[in-house]
Amino acid sequence: MAGRLPLFCDTAMARRVEWAEAQSIAEASAAARRGGADDAGFVMPVAGGVAAFAGAGSPFNKVAGLGFGGVPGPVAWAEIERAYAAVGAPVQVELAHLADPAIGAALTGRGYRLVSFDNVLGLALLGEPARVRPPGIEVRPAGEEEFGSWLDVVWRGFAHPDTPGMPGHDAPAREVLARAGRDFAAAGGIRYVALRSGVIVGAARLRLAGGVAQLAGAATAPAHRRRGVQAALVSARLADAAAAGCDLAVVTTLPGSKSQQNVQRQGFDLLFTRASLARQR
Repeated sequence: MAGRLPLFCDTAMARRVEWAEAQSIAEASAAARRGGADDAGFVMPVAGGVAAFAGAGSPFNKVAGLGFGGVPGPVAWAEIERAYAAVGAPVQVELAHLADPAIGAALTGRGYRLVSFDNVLGLALLGEPARVRPPGIEVRPAGEEEFGSWLDVVWRGFAHPDTPGMPGHDAPAREVLARAGRDFAAAGGIRYVALRSGVIVGAARLRLAGGVAQLAGAATAPAHRRRGVQAALVSARLADAAAAGCDLAVVTTLPGSKSQQNVQRQGFDLLFTRASLARQR
């Protein structure tokens, strides 16, 4: 990739990426409610993003995508905080560093504190991306009958993180991951598996929205790492996304992690950083 210019992210691109993220969270949360996971679930629009609750412990319980459609006032924040308090959940806000800085000032003024960072990386999809096919490894969308095996790999991947960068998020319980995996699929997401010698050893997710391909949930069983599983999962999803008409792929990683290193090796560039802020009930 010598001579390639890094992908530049302006506020227009950040708005597009955060819109796709907000849509993913909103639709997964709505799917959770339709599935009866929690009748108290909600999705509230806020400043171009959403505040969502999909059930106890769900990774979709957050305020996300805001900052590109106005600045919420005190009344809006109070309504959001009441909604989370009513379901016994803390308020967690994810805020891109390219979002309106007035939102960060408002949050800290209301007692929110910085918890962690995530990096959002992107890749322009031009032409037909090549598929990486390490010997003995096959990647394909997962069948419904393979959900248990897919979940096993995701859960083991979370429980045994790879080479650390910044401190990671707490590993969700297996049943929480199961619910999230089904909610993601019900919201239009696609689950992928990687097989090595016929055994499922890798798992990942893909969601397409507005020409943006969201790559998420990648994991490799610990005993099968360093064999090209993740490279194969990334390249397969990129090829499928390009074939579906997407022009931009994005992935979120912990800063300084092996996952970030892996996707940068495949041409992804750092677009922006999301700060996670929390206010305990």
